[in-house]
Amino acid sequence: MQVAIIGLGEVGRCYAGPLHASGVDLSVCEARPSQAATDLARTWGLQVHAAAGSWLESADWVLSCVTGSQALPVAEQAAAHLKPGAGFADLTTASPAVKRAAAAMAADRRVRYVDTAIMGAISLNGVRTPLLAAGNGADAFQALIAGAGGKVKVIEGGVAGDAISLKILRSVFTKGMEALAVELLVSAEKQGVREKLYELLSDIDETPLRSFIDMLVRTHVVHAKRRAHEVHDAQQELASQGLPSQVLPGVEQRFLTTASLLERQPLPVPEPDIHQALAWLLANADRT
Repeated sequence: MQVAIIGLGEVGRCYAGPLHASGVDLSVCEARPSQAATDLARTWGLQVHAAAGSWLESADWVLSCVTGSQALPVAEQAAAHLKPGAGFADLTTASPAVKRAAAAMAADRRVRYVDTAIMGAISLNGVRTPLLAAGNGADAFQALIAGAGGKVKVIEGGVAGDAISLKILRSVFTKGMEALAVELLVSAEKQGVREKLYELLSDIDETPLRSFIDMLVRTHVVHAKRRAHEVHDAQQELASQGLPSQVLPGVEQRFLTTASLLERQPLPVPEPDIHQALAWLLANADRT
């Protein structure tokens, strides 16, 4: 098995070591190699190629570990030299649209393209950092990385763009929760009620996350106007504590927007299920 890694930053070096140790025939490429990259290649007696070229013709797999802005150019340059059936795993942070474009280009050259999203901190977990993969060849990529001690979850029926889309959506959730948690716990700590707050919120632990999120969206389209007032009052309370919220103004605007839409376009049913609620929100998205 011949594997090439393009990009020898933290991600590229993270996979280079375990793949080399697993016995693959490794090639590496970096336009501007750091000292760490140079030292790594020297340890194994490898040449550091400056760009994609004919040296890729025998590669079975290419791992693209460059920046998101370079994802499409690197994919195009590499695919021009790859043999039919070779695999190209894009581990960059490029957008879903860019990854879909790269996949279409690769398909034209009969190269298998795998959209790969890194779902954790490489600096903390190394090769054990979970990866999410979608696209033609995802199962084969999973086997390659498993052989080096890594973990890849393949999205069943997924296509290029799905993995990075899901990573971004997960970030919307977790980073939004993080920002709210900061404001929530700082206020609770200042008032001396943090432990009591944990107890008050414990009922949420009893509800599956999917059910909880669906419930929020279902009831949002019914009660947005009332909840906008509640969010406004919560902002006032945090401000009175000397802890003005940076998050809740956006939350309030989300509720006000929905309330305004409801006045112009009432719900088709008084108590929508999650499918009906999302359909209504999507249908009115361009009116916000």
